[in-house]
Amino acid sequence: MSGTTTNIPAARPVIDESDIQAVVDVMRSGMVVQGPQVKAFEEEFSAVVDGRECVAVNSGTSALHLTLMALGYGPGDEVICPSFTFAATANAIRLVGATPVFADIQADTFNIDPAHVEALVGPRTVAIMPVHLYGLPADMTALNAIAEKHGIAVVEDAAQAHLASIDGRHVGSLGIAGCFSFYPTKNMHSLEGGMITTGDAELARTLRLLRNQGMEQRYANEVVGTNTRMTDVAAAVGRNQLRRLAEWTDRRRENAKVLTAGITAATTPFVPDGYEHSYHQYTVRSAERDALQARLTEHGIGSATYYPTPVHRLKPFLTEAGVPDPRWELPETEKAALEALSLPVFPTLTSDELDRIVAAVNA
Repeated sequence: MSGTTTNIPAARPVIDESDIQAVVDVMRSGMVVQGPQVKAFEEEFSAVVDGRECVAVNSGTSALHLTLMALGYGPGDEVICPSFTFAATANAIRLVGATPVFADIQADTFNIDPAHVEALVGPRTVAIMPVHLYGLPADMTALNAIAEKHGIAVVEDAAQAHLASIDGRHVGSLGIAGCFSFYPTKNMHSLEGGMITTGDAELARTLRLLRNQGMEQRYANEVVGTNTRMTDVAAAVGRNQLRRLAEWTDRRRENAKVLTAGITAATTPFVPDGYEHSYHQYTVRSAERDALQARLTEHGIGSATYYPTPVHRLKPFLTEAGVPDPRWELPETEKAALEALSLPVFPTLTSDELDRIVAAVNA
C-alpha cells in the first residue's frame, strides 16, 4: 500500500513563509543575539505559564542544565527523575556533578510514579525532576506534597508539554522552575531554543547571569557563567509560532479524540480527570509493538518508539562493569520501552489521514 498512497510522517514540523519572513526581518535589523526579540518572546511566553518570569536560552537541555546550576546542585547531591525519558533529563543532572536517581513510571500515564519517588528520597536528595511525558502532566499534586514533606525542590521537565495543564494551571508554573524545549519537532519551535519559567525573581536573575557569561552588565561578571543565549533569529520564529500554539494544540487534541474513538487494537492514552494533554506524542501500548509498527510502515504511516532504551540502560549511566545499576528495579519502565509506540497526531493531519491511521492500527 505504501507504493500507492501518500506517506504520513510520524511528525510534520511547520515552517511557513511567516516564519521565514520573521527571520529575514531580524537579519536585516542587525540585532541578532539577546536583543528585543528575545525580550518580547520571554514576555509573551509568560502568558502560557500563568504569568511566571521567563528566561530564554539556546535549547531545552540548556534550560535543564542552567536551572540545576542556578539552584546550586552539584557533587554529592541526588536528583530523582524517570528513566523512561530522553537522555537530556539525566544528562543535565550529571552535567552539574549530581547523581540521577531513577524512579519507575505509572503504567497508565507513562509518568514518574510518586510512590516510588517517596521510597527513593534519601539524605542526599535535593530535588525531583518529573517529565511531563508526551505532553501529559505528571502527578504534580503528589510530587509537590513529597517535596514539601522533605524540604526539596521540584523542577519540571516540560520540554514536551506546552499548554498542558492540571485543573487549569499550566505546566511550567507547578514547580520552582519549568524547562521547555523549542526543538523543531515540538508543538511549537524556534528552530532551536529553550525557556526556563519560575516564580522566584532571584532565581530568574541568577539564570540570566548564567546564560550570559555570568554578567548582567558588560564586563561586570558576577558569577562563572555559560554562553547559552537565545538568538533573536530563534526568538522571532518562536514568537511567530507562539501565536499559533493554542490553535495547533486544539487541533492536536481533536486529532487525539478521533484516534482514541477509533483505535481498538492497542491501548490508547489515559488522561486523568482535570488534566489537559497537549499531545506532543499520541502514544499507544501494544504487546506486539514491533509487528504493529511494521504494519503501519506497510501502510505508509510513520510511527516512532519513544523510548526503546531506558536511560538507566544507556552507556553513560551503566556501572563500571558495563551493566545497569542493580538499584534500578523499574518493571513498568522496562515494559513501556517494549510496548510504547507514538502515532502521528500533528495539527495538519487531514480527516482522511486520521482514518488511514485508525484503519492501519486496527487492520
